[in-house]
Amino acid sequence: MLKKYNFGAGPCILPSAVMEQAAQAVINWNGMGLSILEVSHRSPEFEEVVLKTQLLVRELLSVPDNYSVLFLQGGASTQFAMVAMNFLSEGKKAAYLDTGYFALKAIKEAKLFGEVDVIATSKDKDYAYIPDNFQVDAGSAYLHLTSNNTIEGTEIFDFSATGVPLVCDMSSDIFSRKIEVRDFDLIYAGAQKNMGPAGMTLVIAKNEFLEKGKKEIPSMMDYRIFRDNMSMYNTPPVFSIYVAMLNLLWLKDQGGVSGIERSNIDKAKLLYAEIDRNSLFYGTAEVAHRSRMNVTFQAIDKGVEQAFLKFAAEKGIVGIKGYRTVGGFRASLYNALPLSSVAVLVEAMVSFEKIYSDKTVLELE
Repeated sequence: MLKKYNFGAGPCILPSAVMEQAAQAVINWNGMGLSILEVSHRSPEFEEVVLKTQLLVRELLSVPDNYSVLFLQGGASTQFAMVAMNFLSEGKKAAYLDTGYFALKAIKEAKLFGEVDVIATSKDKDYAYIPDNFQVDAGSAYLHLTSNNTIEGTEIFDFSATGVPLVCDMSSDIFSRKIEVRDFDLIYAGAQKNMGPAGMTLVIAKNEFLEKGKKEIPSMMDYRIFRDNMSMYNTPPVFSIYVAMLNLLWLKDQGGVSGIERSNIDKAKLLYAEIDRNSLFYGTAEVAHRSRMNVTFQAIDKGVEQAFLKFAAEKGIVGIKGYRTVGGFRASLYNALPLSSVAVLVEAMVSFEKIYSDKTVLELE
């Protein structure tokens, strides 16, 4: 069978070693005669998994002791509403930075619970950059950012202090680079990019900030309830947490976040260099704001786009088609994607340019 080079934007590529361990656990976990899919979440064995996964998050991201690590359900999309439901009180307003599709979804949900101040937007250039010249009202309940924009291919690299609590959706670049957790009051991230399979959402929150949350909200939407119940107020996403644990152990073996960040920089440099060199393609994000996780680019025309998609597919390259409303290409370079896969894509781009150029010359003759 032809090897597939998976550049899909999510669910993410997983290390083969992680998938092999997870597959075995589905059949017989730890020799218990039970599948991980059917084991009780109240069992000591699974409680140990939750604790170990929390400790790995703390270790890999250097999470301070005054922060809680939670594993929730509903994906980042639930967090769009949950953040506002907890922290956007009557008479307050929340500040949001509009950097693209998912930032807009977060803004839409927050408006259901109170006043939203969109302090800056990059819509004027089709979200090809990150706005950096904005003011935040000191009385804002919080400032919400989307650190990496998977559709638009931009990423925030500077989280300057603004004087208000900082909330950040880090779904697509969590664990891909070093961050200072203490710069944030709450981080949330869907697991299906760099952590594991869909079904789990990681939340890292400062306890002091959590105590500022509203009291009269449903239990399932209250961060404090999950904190006080070790993320097991109800049945948690058992398999997703287990695979996340395996994946974080793998990340630790790669040299942790520092080690994987170096690899991610190398992968992004290699692909962007070819995009900038190749006469058939061009990048869509401004250079200073280019994402390391989601490389977005376009072909010079639709004919080239369709021809290259077919050419790449024949070489086992999958997942590079751009988002349905944008078109073009998107190559996601998540942690588990090796540099060798990026080299295969680059080689395909080089070969395609030569073939296309030769074909054009022949047609002109």
